[in-house]
Amino acid sequence: MISTLFKRVAVATAACAAMAGATLTSPALALDISGAGATFPYPIYAKWAESYKAETGNGLNYQSIGSGGGIKQIKARTVTFGATDKPLTAAELDADKLIQWPQVIGAIVPVINLDGVKPGDLVLDGATVAKIFLGQIASWDDAAIKKLNPKAKLPATPIVVVHRSDGSGTTFNFTNYLSKVSEDWKSKVGENTAVEWPAGIGAKGNEGVANNVANTKGAIGYVEYAYAKQNKLTHTKMVNKDGKVVAPDMAGFQAAAAGADWSHAAGFYEILTNEPGAKSWPITAATFILIPKEPTDEAAAAEALKFFSWAFAKGGKAAEELDYIPMPKSVVELIKKSWANVKGADGKQIVAH
Repeated sequence: MISTLFKRVAVATAACAAMAGATLTSPALALDISGAGATFPYPIYAKWAESYKAETGNGLNYQSIGSGGGIKQIKARTVTFGATDKPLTAAELDADKLIQWPQVIGAIVPVINLDGVKPGDLVLDGATVAKIFLGQIASWDDAAIKKLNPKAKLPATPIVVVHRSDGSGTTFNFTNYLSKVSEDWKSKVGENTAVEWPAGIGAKGNEGVANNVANTKGAIGYVEYAYAKQNKLTHTKMVNKDGKVVAPDMAGFQAAAAGADWSHAAGFYEILTNEPGAKSWPITAATFILIPKEPTDEAAAAEALKFFSWAFAKGGKAAEELDYIPMPKSVVELIKKSWANVKGADGKQIVAH
């Protein structure tokens, strides 16, 4: 069941959508901005939107439809901004006249539904997860899982794989990780926002995967950590690149993110999976915002930049409460400099008003 937070803000964003036509007709009324894309950051974007509307009166109508949908909508200019967990390359950004920046960092965790197993009880490594999602390991008492968990009483319960059915940045980062740790996965499936899954059932969004795992005995899926925490799902521990068993926590996410060299990343393109470090959580990821260099609605673009600037300045505590990592101040400075590339029809920079 999706958490109370998600339900409450889903209603609020739906209300914003219904109001959008009216609010843009009069400068005396609040200005709502529209965005669409990644489900990975939805918990924190929803929380920020709630606080921002209370403080400014301006709303965010964010459609949590997956990174693939967000990229399509911003390319079509049907929303003010797109959101994706798969960063676009500098060439892709140039081709579609977009700018991109990382807004927050989070992590992807395997989640399971197994009787008698509590969060963190079970340890998996990348090779074993790859074999499970390839359909090569079909039971929870498989020898590979037993080897990683010698003291656990593992049942002969069939494994039910749950994966994303929509174009997903979460899937991109998950399959990017599996491609780094399993040559078999890399050659047979590879990495992308959508892949040909060898096994399992599909579900839409992080929300759909979370719900399916919660309601299916023997299930395993992958979700952004906030979804696991909010929905009280059972996450596993993982063996990282350094061979250490680590739990999904802020220290592990920060350790994985520490090596990112944003200042030399063209278009802020950075992948944070399978990073070295004794504490590093192996499936860490940034989530990105896409905005046109020449927006069709300049007022909405200015308001979007104002919202994201506010989130950088005032949203850090809320992000940490949901186990996301705020961007460092030095990176925020680089990001805000990149906003100079967002210009109006007159060729002048659009600034947050």
